[in-house]
Amino acid sequence: MAGHSKWHNRMHRKSRQDAKKGALYSKMAKEIMAAARAGGPEPQANPRLRMAIERAREAGVPNENIERAIRRGAGLEEGVSYEEVWYEGYGPGGVALLVQALTDNRNRTAGEIRHLFGRHGGNLGESGCVSWMFQRKGLLTIDGAKTPVDLDELLLAAAEAGAEDVRDDEELVRVITAFEDLNEVRAALESRGYRFADVDIAMLPQTEVELTGQKARQALALVEALEDHDDVQNVYTNLAISDEELARIEA
Repeated sequence: MAGHSKWHNRMHRKSRQDAKKGALYSKMAKEIMAAARAGGPEPQANPRLRMAIERAREAGVPNENIERAIRRGAGLEEGVSYEEVWYEGYGPGGVALLVQALTDNRNRTAGEIRHLFGRHGGNLGESGCVSWMFQRKGLLTIDGAKTPVDLDELLLAAAEAGAEDVRDDEELVRVITAFEDLNEVRAALESRGYRFADVDIAMLPQTEVELTGQKARQALALVEALEDHDDVQNVYTNLAISDEELARIEA
């Protein structure tokens, strides 16, 4: 049940955040700039950039914005330069949080992230304090409501393609891969007719902490506050909340 709830809760937060298109476009532009800066402006030679561009296009980011972000990231056009920073800490109930940010002012962002942790009953920790609880994985998501799949057939196809696992939570089906195998597994499954609603790289928790009541409310509020911060790209957590508990919180 916890695994089901984790994916459900993540999509709940993602939908809430994606509704804010201006902020979403800004976050995606930052990721494109950071990817172009790290690996160059050619998508075919830069998997991170290629993925960032695909996600931006799927979200409706105008091509002009995407091209501008690539040029700025590659140093071909003047603009703000962003660096990737990771923050780690604990939230209410002892849940672990791993925060990926892109910032042009490391000191400012660190202070603001620390404030959000403290305001919502958490504590910002030292580098390495929770990252050991997570593994970097590739995620291929199929929206079962829009694209029904035969799970047995997908399990076999995913195994043959080199995937590590397939998780079904009724609404979403996720194929999990080793980080370095993501593009190869994706290509193999797409060649067999599978289409993905989302392709992502994520830090997956090895264990989960399920919360209820006030602790669950506080932890969820902390996650959402971090996600709303302009510099934050992703928030990864081992927080699990049951569907019933989430319904009570939303009510």
